[in-house]
Amino acid sequence: MDYGKFRYEEAQRLKESRKKTVQITMKEVKFKPKIAKGDFDTKVRHMLEFLDEGHKVKVTLQFRGREMAHPELGSKILDAVIEQLGPIAKVDTSARLEGRNMTMVLSPDKKAAKRPANAKPAVARPEAPKPEISTTTTETEKQNAEDENIQDSQEAI
Repeated sequence: MDYGKFRYEEAQRLKESRKKTVQITMKEVKFKPKIAKGDFDTKVRHMLEFLDEGHKVKVTLQFRGREMAHPELGSKILDAVIEQLGPIAKVDTSARLEGRNMTMVLSPDKKAAKRPANAKPAVARPEAPKPEISTTTTETEKQNAEDENIQDSQEAI
């Protein structure tokens, strides 16, 4: 057997096996215990995008100063994250306190049905209904115009 041919075939097999592997990266999202509702929703929306792309998400909750006395506030926020992401994510590492940080790792759930790329995330805010703009004049507008014409004609007299 030709050694050059053997090396070539071996290289082709390695190249094929590298094509089939998937790079899973870890994304990190940081929270504080006193986070506002809008900021929370935005960060959860970003986490949803990361999970849809197939990344793992590390959720870090940072405590400062006297916030360390109330770790239950942090666990409440992390529970809300799990509740919002629902069936899309599964918990790899549950929330645990390490020094001043509480961390949790989420990964995309393989069982969850793949959403189409153009579908909106579940945590997106509903759009406000757009007011209807009519190009025709309404009866009240016609009545107002007639009243103005009558007033102008009376002033002219």
